Amino acid sequence: MTLGDFFTLLGENSFYVVLYFTLIPITAFISGLMGKNEGHLSPWKYLYSTLIYLVCIPGIFAITLNVYKFLFERGSILALNIFTQILPIISMIATLLIIRSSVSLDRVPGFGKLSGMATMILVLFTLMWFLEKTRIIVFSYMPIGYFFLLLIVLLVIFRFGWSKMMRA
Repeated sequence: MTLGDFFTLLGENSFYVVLYFTLIPITAFISGLMGKNEGHLSPWKYLYSTLIYLVCIPGIFAITLNVYKFLFERGSILALNIFTQILPIISMIATLLIIRSSVSLDRVPGFGKLSGMATMILVLFTLMWFLEKTRIIVFSYMPIGYFFLLLIVLLVIFRFGWSKMMRA
């Protein structure tokens, strides 16, 4: 089974996908009501952490695949699968907003690692896109100092994301 086959299977059985991505924000909302002003305490912060991981991993993956499809494959926006390419992102944003209304995301264990991973992915995609768009001829017209400055800036941002992800 390929990744395309898996997404086709998910698109054909959309009930489970919709159920998964609606139950997580609903659970976050109910948890916010039940644990009002206690989101930073032990049982709630681990529940919020679990919900964030359950929704952010597919959401970041969907964003990454969408960026890849549009930047590198030149895909059409009209060919998006709502259940596998849009719903995870909407669910991720909704869940993060709901949880953020109950507790500061800095107090949720592991959230810094996810944002660091998203930063690393963004920098790597920017670097890959830049390298794909440029040709050897363009490098000869670009002053070498600007190229090295751009490379250093991207590596510093990558290092920042890496350190944020690996921090305890």
